[in-house]
Amino acid sequence: MSLLTSSLCTPLTTADLFRTRREFLAQSGLGFGAVSLAALTGLGILPALTGQAAESNSTSPLAPKKPHFTPRAKRVLHIFAQGAPSHLDTWDPKPELAKFDGKSLPGGGTGFGSPFQFSKQGRSGLEISEVWPALSQHADKLAVIRSTHTDIPAHDQATIFFNTGSLRFTRPSVGAWVLYGLGSDNQSLPGYVALSPGNVDAQNLRSAFLPGAYQGTAVNSTRNRPEELIENIRNKFVSLPEQRRQLDLLHQLNEVHAQKLRKDGQLEARLQAYELAFQMQMEAVDAFDLTKEPQAMHDLYGTNTQQGRQMLIARRLLQKGVRFVQAWHGGWDHHNNMVNAMRNTAGAIDRPFAALLTDLAQRGMLTDTLVIWGGEFGRTPAADGNAMGNPGRNHNSRAMSVVLAGGGVKGGYAHGQTDELGAAAVEEKVHIHDLHATILHLLGFDHEKLTFRHNGRDFRLTDVYGNVVQKVVA
Repeated sequence: MSLLTSSLCTPLTTADLFRTRREFLAQSGLGFGAVSLAALTGLGILPALTGQAAESNSTSPLAPKKPHFTPRAKRVLHIFAQGAPSHLDTWDPKPELAKFDGKSLPGGGTGFGSPFQFSKQGRSGLEISEVWPALSQHADKLAVIRSTHTDIPAHDQATIFFNTGSLRFTRPSVGAWVLYGLGSDNQSLPGYVALSPGNVDAQNLRSAFLPGAYQGTAVNSTRNRPEELIENIRNKFVSLPEQRRQLDLLHQLNEVHAQKLRKDGQLEARLQAYELAFQMQMEAVDAFDLTKEPQAMHDLYGTNTQQGRQMLIARRLLQKGVRFVQAWHGGWDHHNNMVNAMRNTAGAIDRPFAALLTDLAQRGMLTDTLVIWGGEFGRTPAADGNAMGNPGRNHNSRAMSVVLAGGGVKGGYAHGQTDELGAAAVEEKVHIHDLHATILHLLGFDHEKLTFRHNGRDFRLTDVYGNVVQKVVA
């Protein structure tokens, strides 16, 4: 046996195998020539790694976990109304504001009474705007928190705050915290999926200092075919067994790197993404394939529309065990032309949202699926000064409405109040931290105890704030 084959066939330790390239080549005594010759003669070391890697990766970070106490909800659908919808024209009727229409308001500006009528709906008599003709039929399933407020009326910052609970630096998103706490029921799909007809700022989906497996997976829902929704879902050049061996090697190299240096969160997140991509080849195409739905479902959701397709995909993902699904719906930044803009934007989600509630209820899933609708902040009772006779509303962080349904929520209920003109929350106020605490409570967590230690401190979604809004819990 030659010196080369003898040295390559000798059992090596993990430390020997996973030195840096420079260390390995410097200390092997054989240098570049031997490495090249080994490649030419087909003598590789990869087969020796697969068993160890399989053992080290036997426990998935997405494995299902038990919460602190019995949950009311097991999964979440968050419909994010990006752009900040006007609470005064959707969920929070203010007849007093109509008296100031076109007149000076006590707090300044010109009053703008809602151009939409509110009426009592369902057995509960919950008052809902006419912009929700289909959704109003589900009034007795809805809890409207009319006294929600946030910290800053700027779109990007308020959006990140709604999704992460922080304005200061990058924190894990709500979906990442939920996945960290509960894991996922399906290891072949992402546990956290964000559907959007376009790009979503990654800061709203990140796992930050949580393990990379908990970050959100963004999917551009404007496409129709599963292969287009998830680009490069099939690897045409490398077989599945070979992909598995490559991933096992990457995991082992990363483990050695982590032992020598501090853990690299970005590297870990990328490796988790590779692992997930491998698993998704088995099931993702089926999850996103709407052709497998009967025509009755297409008719119910109106899948000829963007939001109709998005809501039906969301239901399929929830049904297949995805823990947290976001559906982004933009177009709510109505600074002018409120009458037409509100009807168009609300009309795009009204029927699909109502269809989703109907569908989940018929499948027995609504009882343990928490559905959330809301934007980053609310709107002012004054007409926007730039409206030029065709008014809209400006930004308002002091008052907004958030809607909850299913998952242990008290239906047909309006919580809290804004002042008589709808400018600010005044009774039973609910801050974003309180909303987050309530979401975690419905999922079975004490928000003060769902923590992750980072840089010597125990972090949580609600920072050092938050109170559960017990009155919205059934």
